[in-house]
Amino acid sequence: MAENKLPEEEKNTRSLNFIEEIIEEDNRIGVYNGRVHTRFPPEPNGYLHIGHAKSICLNFGLGKKYNGKTNLRFDDTNPVKEDTEYVDSILEDVKWLGFDWEDRLFYASDYFGQLYDYAVILIRKGKAYVCDMTAGEIGETRGSPTRPGSESLFRSRSVEENIDLFTRMRLGEFPDGAKVLRAKIDMASPNMHMRDPVLYRILHTSHHRTGDQWCIYPMYDFAHGQSDSIERITHSICTLEFEVHRPLYDWFIREIGIYSPRQIEFARLNVTYTIMSKRKLLELVRDGNVSGWDDPRMPTICGLRRRGFTPASIRNFADIIGVAKRDNVIDVSLLEFCIREDLNKSANRLMAVLNPVRIVIDNYPDDLVEDMESVNNPEDESKGKRKLPFSKSLFIEREDFMEEPPNKFFRLAPGREVRLKAAYIIRCESVAKDPETGEIIEIHCTYDPQTRSGMPESNRKVKGTLHWVSEKHAVKAEIRLYDRLFTIENPDDPENGKTYKDYLNPDSLRISSAMIEPTVKNAVILDKYQFERTGYFSVDKDSTPENLVFNRVVPLKDSWSKVEKVK
Repeated sequence: MAENKLPEEEKNTRSLNFIEEIIEEDNRIGVYNGRVHTRFPPEPNGYLHIGHAKSICLNFGLGKKYNGKTNLRFDDTNPVKEDTEYVDSILEDVKWLGFDWEDRLFYASDYFGQLYDYAVILIRKGKAYVCDMTAGEIGETRGSPTRPGSESLFRSRSVEENIDLFTRMRLGEFPDGAKVLRAKIDMASPNMHMRDPVLYRILHTSHHRTGDQWCIYPMYDFAHGQSDSIERITHSICTLEFEVHRPLYDWFIREIGIYSPRQIEFARLNVTYTIMSKRKLLELVRDGNVSGWDDPRMPTICGLRRRGFTPASIRNFADIIGVAKRDNVIDVSLLEFCIREDLNKSANRLMAVLNPVRIVIDNYPDDLVEDMESVNNPEDESKGKRKLPFSKSLFIEREDFMEEPPNKFFRLAPGREVRLKAAYIIRCESVAKDPETGEIIEIHCTYDPQTRSGMPESNRKVKGTLHWVSEKHAVKAEIRLYDRLFTIENPDDPENGKTYKDYLNPDSLRISSAMIEPTVKNAVILDKYQFERTGYFSVDKDSTPENLVFNRVVPLKDSWSKVEKVK
């Protein structure tokens, strides 16, 4: 996977993506007088996920690259599904990723009055009408991609009647579903979105910002383009599913007669072993399959943050995958590679034993405690060194010892020597077992006092080096070992009539405990460490000074494919 990494100089000299080519051509011919003004327009009906992170990086990145501006605008046109909880989470996510909308925070609801006036313009031009058909009836008369739709019986209403009815809709005279406002375009259009789409519907529902001021709300397709126009956006960057909406986007702006942004579509992000549907993610939360939107197994930005991902790793991921014109699927291992690359450089190292077995160094003085010196991060000398207490009784990983080792097992075994990292060379002399289970409960060793790490006379070489923790100084912590939430690459497209939930990974979370070196006592929430020889871990929000809790961000290496082959 290392070949996917882009060195800094390559990032700076790489070719333009197709959106940048469009922008540069527009700038060359003066379409927007050299202005570049983008926007990120989330709907506040759920938490943002890694796909939204790509869009955030793209829109804010384009604004920065071309010395332009980027707005953050909430397309809050559906009060039934929206909530201030989602608004707050989106604001936090965008800030956490490292982007600043400055004074350009907007809401589609800011423009409800203007959008209403735009709808009236369309009615007066004979381009919109009030329809009494139900949603089901509208759907039945739209036709199919190969068969034209049929016109509404209410399509021929006069301008005066439509103005009167639309005004009364606004005043709340009609119940939900009684009437809608539709555009009058072409019921035979090969583009289904042009077949008299609904512009406004009646919803007697309180809005999270406007309260009960409105009882009619614009549809997304109507509000989106006009909001872009009001904000003087130059390039409206959308995901590929909006390509078929573009003729409608342009039709509204042309018929109303307002400033025209340019809509450009790019492929949305699809990642293996991951669900990207907000509806399905909400189902996972509501059904208790995960602990919440910020469950570290979720692809949400808050979930990735809680797990221990960094903003830099996600920005780097977005940069590496680039911008495509057609849908593709990105291997999740690339995202994991990006966080490993970041944490390898930034995370301090810790000695942590996840499955401990006790070793006793028989010839080490009973009451002696020595401070061993270990580097905090070999990738960054400025992080310095730390002292590790060493004593007669230690913990090592149970898997680092075998009574009858196979060939090429270079860890501890009877009669075999290994080095304890930053300490001494030890030799296994005997083991003590539980008389009932036969499980090894203690390993007895001797040490060579002339082999202390860093001493001039410590030049004897052994093949194995193990991490360890002093028993009397160890801090016990809860360890949450997270893995991929699904067992198949594309849970969004299951086979044999199954649903995505049939492929939930039963081993996506395993909880255990670990014994960790005492320097961990100073850890605070979201601190990140590399547990020597084990993986990268982050302090969870559930952690307290009395009960430390760590999430595994990723193992040191991508072991998923190897696990699959073994199974």
